Amino acid sequence: MPDVPYWLYVLAFLAVLGPLVFVHEYGHYIVGRWCGVKADTFSIGFGRKILGWTDKRGTEWKIGWLPLGGYVQFAGDRDAVSQPDAEWQKLPSAERSHTFPAQPVWKRAAIVAAGPVTNFLFAIAIFAGFFMAYGAPQTPPVIGDIAPKSAGAEAKLQVGDRIVAINGRTMETFDDIRMAVGYDLGKPARLEIERGQERFDLTLRPRIITETDAFGNKSERAIIGILPTKPVFTTVGPLTAVQAAGAQTWNLVRMTGHILGQFLTGQRSVKEMGGPLRIAKQSGEMASLGPEALIYFVAFVSINLGFINLLPLPMLDGGHLAFYAYEAVRRRPAPAAAQEWAFRFGFAAIVTLMLVVTFNDLGSFGLWDGIARLIG
Repeated sequence: MPDVPYWLYVLAFLAVLGPLVFVHEYGHYIVGRWCGVKADTFSIGFGRKILGWTDKRGTEWKIGWLPLGGYVQFAGDRDAVSQPDAEWQKLPSAERSHTFPAQPVWKRAAIVAAGPVTNFLFAIAIFAGFFMAYGAPQTPPVIGDIAPKSAGAEAKLQVGDRIVAINGRTMETFDDIRMAVGYDLGKPARLEIERGQERFDLTLRPRIITETDAFGNKSERAIIGILPTKPVFTTVGPLTAVQAAGAQTWNLVRMTGHILGQFLTGQRSVKEMGGPLRIAKQSGEMASLGPEALIYFVAFVSINLGFINLLPLPMLDGGHLAFYAYEAVRRRPAPAAAQEWAFRFGFAAIVTLMLVVTFNDLGSFGLWDGIARLIG
C-alpha cells in the first residue's frame, strides 16, 4: 500500500475543495453582478476571517478558518443562506433596486442556479482539456474477451459481439457498458446484441464483486465478465472535446442521481456515504498518483458538489429554486412561516447528514475498530 504523508492529505484537500467552492460561489457572484445585484460578502470558508479585503464595489472578499464551503451574501440578505433581511424594503429606492429580494423571480432563480451550473461547466472544461491532450476514449462496445464462469459466459456471449444497448440505453463506447451495469447492484440487465448480421436480446444478472485498490479502499460494483478490445483514443478538436466532455459529465450526473435513489430507497446502505474526511483521504491518495489523477478527481467532486446543491432541500440552492418555482406558479412567495419551518427542517436534515457521513468517515479511518479492540 502506498505510503501517503499526512501533510499531503491536507494540502490536496485544500487544493480540491478550495477551487471548487470558489468556482461555485463565483457563479452566484458573477450572475448576480450581471443582474445588477450588489454583493456584500464573498466568503471562502466559514467562521472567523483569517484574510480579507474590500473591493471598489464594496464587496468584502474573505477566507474563513473552516474550509468546508462558502457563500455570497447579497444586499438585502439576512444571512449566508439568502433569507431576506426584514429591513431591505426600508432602504432608499436606489439601494433597494440593487438588493437580491427586489429582483424578479427569474433573476433570483438564475443567480441561485448559477453556482451548480458553474460546477458542471468546470467539470466539462477539465474533461475537455484531458480529451484534447490525450484523446477521447472511443473503445467500441465490442467484446474482446470473456471471463470463464462469468455472467457473460453463462449467457453465451461471444468474442466479437457488439452490445448495442443495455436496458434500452444505447452503448456508444465500452465505458458505457461499465457505467450501465457497475452501480446497479447486480439487477438483471437486458442486453441488445449485434452478432454479425443478427440482432437479438438476452437478459443476464451481473455479479457483484468487492475490489480493493492500492490504498486498501474497498468498493463494490457489478460486472458481467467481459473485457474490451484494444483501447482506442481519438484525437479531437475543441468542439468535439467539449461535446464528449459534456456527455461524460451527464453520465456522471445520471450515475450520481441513480446512486442517491438507491440510498433513499434503502437499496444501498448509508454506511457507504462519505463526507469531508473521506474527500480529504481520497484527495491525498489521488495527489500521490500524480497531478492528472488529482485534476480528474477535482472534476468528479465538482459534479457531485453541483448535483448535491441542486437537491430540493431548504438551505441548498435546490431548496431556493423550489420556492422560486412556487412563486412563479402562484405569483406570490410562499408564506413566511412555511419558509421558516422549511429552513429549520433543512438545517436539521443537513446536520443529521453531516453526523452520519462523519461517523462513516471516522469508521473508514479505522477509529471505531480501534476503539472496539481497546474495549475488548
